[in-house]
Parts: sequence; structure tokens; C-alpha cells
Amino acid sequence: MYGLSIREDGDLDLLSLGALIHRLDPGVVPFRKATECRIHVSGGEFNVAANLADCFRVRTGIATAMVDYPIGDLIAERVRAMGVKPFYKRFEHNGVDGPNMATVYSDRGYGVRSPVVFYNRSNEAGALLKPGDFDWEAIFADGVRWFHSGGIFAALSETTGALIIEGMEAAKAAGAVTSFDLNYRGKLWGVWGGQDRAVSVLSEIVEHVDVLVGNEEDLQMALGIPGPEITPASKLDPGSFIDMIDRVLDRYPDIKVVATTLRDVRSSCRHGWGAVAWINGEAYVSPTCELDVYDRVGGGDGFASGLFYGLLTGESEEEALRLGWAHGALLTTFPGDTTMATLEQVRALAEGGSARIQR
Repeated sequence: MYGLSIREDGDLDLLSLGALIHRLDPGVVPFRKATECRIHVSGGEFNVAANLADCFRVRTGIATAMVDYPIGDLIAERVRAMGVKPFYKRFEHNGVDGPNMATVYSDRGYGVRSPVVFYNRSNEAGALLKPGDFDWEAIFADGVRWFHSGGIFAALSETTGALIIEGMEAAKAAGAVTSFDLNYRGKLWGVWGGQDRAVSVLSEIVEHVDVLVGNEEDLQMALGIPGPEITPASKLDPGSFIDMIDRVLDRYPDIKVVATTLRDVRSSCRHGWGAVAWINGEAYVSPTCELDVYDRVGGGDGFASGLFYGLLTGESEEEALRLGWAHGALLTTFPGDTTMATLEQVRALAEGGSARIQR
């Protein structure tokens, strides 16, 4: 189905490769005035695995770095709580300057004030990961149906992109579908090469990809693909994204699925929301809805995990897209970067459910 060869069995339905981080969240208060923060465990690649395990009840794993110190312990506890099987490359903390589990700082903004995101990824353990750090033969020995990684991890260092390619080659050899979320982050690429380096690294990775997630800006900035020739009527209009698909396929003819969310940010708390997917030659468009956003971080990962679930379980193309759209929408109503939704809630929204109280 979908032009993909998805194996029916395997010890893991999905394995992600990426970096784990902890995000400090002062809520609507700017950091310059904050007196307290919530701690969320996250990572673009981890979020997909966590969402699939917790909400969609499938078996997932994460190949990643882990540092043996209290912050690492906090993060590892959350990995366990979300039901994700870890494959750790372990590092010892020297008690002073690392290696560290990265910190992301992100307030929620409010109304006309946008959220602000910045990082401390100094001496990050995830950036130290390199080819040869994982025994892929052992990891894939009992079967993995789907392998996922993303552009945030690729941006961390000169070795992480090569590790993604190594993992994808192993995944292909083991019969797994491969997916990649472009997740272009200019700040991360800016510290070691900028956009030109990003295009070089990510273009090589995408040659190994079956399912690509990324919006118009990702396709332009991360892959150097020219922008659309049409001006959309609104940010929820899928026309300009669909217009770019032929250019993606001209460069990467083996890709079978390209998908993205559509978001029209009216204020920090109010977004228009939609999604579009090109699947094996046909374009599919979700409904649109108005979101009252509690925390926008992780909505795109929420979309990807719902879409992947639909494809893994043999749903129709339209239903797989709706599941991604619905789960991404629900995720913005929770604090933190990973899901608190149930599969029943996702299906209800995907089928046109409302916010009436459930008794």
C-alpha cells in the first residue's frame, strides 16, 4: 500500500534515532521575568516514538545518547514512562562541563506576543554520536517496521548526519520503511556552516528516505528546492505545497510520501490548522479547524506520529492524514512536547467530533 513495502511483523513498529533534551517552560511569563519553570522531556525524533507508544499503543524504540547524571536520570524516567524502549550510547558526566543533556528554553507567548525559543546545547552528548556507536545488526535483529529521524538531530554536528545515513542503510537492509522530518532550524545550522551546509547534509540523507515530512520553508531552506510559483489564498491553502511536490520528486524519485501541516498563526493562542499529504501519486487534504493553543511545541511531531500510525496499520490514505491532523491538533491543547491524548479522542476528532463534554 501507499507505494511502501511495510513489513507486517517486527519486535518494534518504529525506531527513532535522535537526541533527547529537556525543555524549560515558564509558561506565558518571559524568561527575563520568570521565577519558576516546568520541565518537559523532548526531542523531535523521540516525540514521534513517544506519541506512538503512549497514544497509539504500538511498540517503539529510541537510539540516542544518555549521560549518567541526575538530568539524564530525569530524562530516562520519562522515556520509560512513555513506553519507549531505549538503546543508549552512554556518557559519563565529569561533574563540571559535561557531556550534557541539552537544554531548550521556550516560553509560550500570549496573544500578540510570540513564543521565544533558545538553546544551551554546549558539549551536548547527542552531538557526540557518530557512525559505529550503535550495533544496528543487533537492534534490527528481531525486526523493525519503520525507522525515523530528523533534521534537528542532523544539525547537531558533523557526525550526526553520517550516523543517520548509517542507520537508514541498516534499516533498508532490514526491510524497514524510512522517514525523515526536515525540521529546519537556522539557529542550529548557523553555528557550523549555515544553510549551504544544511542543504549538503540533508540532501544526502533524503536520498535514503521513503516518507518525507516538511513544509514549504523546510523544502526550500533544507533542500534548496525553489519555492512555489503560485501565491496561496491563505496559509491553509495546500496549493503552493502541492505545487512543489514535482520538484521534490524530480530530485528524489524514490520518495513515496510527502506530508506537512498547514498552520495560520492568528495569535500565539489561536491558530488555523490543516494538513496535506502526497501519497504515491495522489494529493490528500485534511479538514481545517480553529485551534485554541495551550502549547504549540510538538504539534508537528504529533501530526507525523498520527500519520505514521495510519500508514503502519493500513488505514486509507485520507484516514491516515486525518489521524495525523487530529492528533497534532490535540497535542497543542496539552502542556509539554509529547501526547496526553488517547486513541479514542484522536479517532473522534478525525471523524468530526466536537469539544462537548464526554459523560
